[in-house]
Formats: sequence, C-alpha cells, structure tokens
Amino acid sequence: MKKIEAIIKPFKLEDVKEALVEAGITGLTVSEVKGYGRQQGHSELYRGAEYVVDFIPKVKIEIFVSSDEWAKIAIDAIQKSAKTGKIGDGKIFVTNLEHVLRIRTGEEDADAL
Repeated sequence: MKKIEAIIKPFKLEDVKEALVEAGITGLTVSEVKGYGRQQGHSELYRGAEYVVDFIPKVKIEIFVSSDEWAKIAIDAIQKSAKTGKIGDGKIFVTNLEHVLRIRTGEEDADAL
C-alpha cells in the first residue's frame, strides 16, 4: 500500500483530477497549501507597488493505493497532467503505508482502501 502526495499548481487541479479518474483512481483528498521551493517566492505589482510573495499558493493532493502498480498509474497520470514545463510545477512524494482501517466497517489494509 502506498500514499502518494503531490504538490501542484492550483490551475492544474481539474486536469489532474480528470487524468486520475480516467486512470481508474477512485478517491483523492485535496488541500490548499502555501510554500516555496527553489523558486523562493516571487515579486508582484499591485496598484503600482511591488511586494514579495514568500509563500506561493499550491494544491496538495493525497491518494492512497493498494499496490505498486496502482501507484505507478497514479504517478504517471499526475506527472503528465500537472506538467507545464515551467518552474514551480511541483513534486510527487510516495511513502509506504503500514496499516489502514476503515472506521465504519472495521475493514483493514487493502480492503479499507
């Protein structure tokens, strides 16, 4: 079992969601987040005044899958649909899940996903 977290540009969320649905991924969690990576924020102009945006708005997607095969499918879908080719496209993180429990039914691990 794997947990896949992706930090992407907000305007790519709908494209990523559609790609995941087409790939057969049935559920995801989305959070609005702020942060920076190598780009270290940026400057913007507002009413003639320049100001620095330290933390850039991003979207974090979390997906939980039952196997390495599903993880590869999800990663490929995210990477292809979130890519713009410009700085700040984001990152994908994959971690192992030790245990999952569905609260309502008591199902565990892959059955709970």
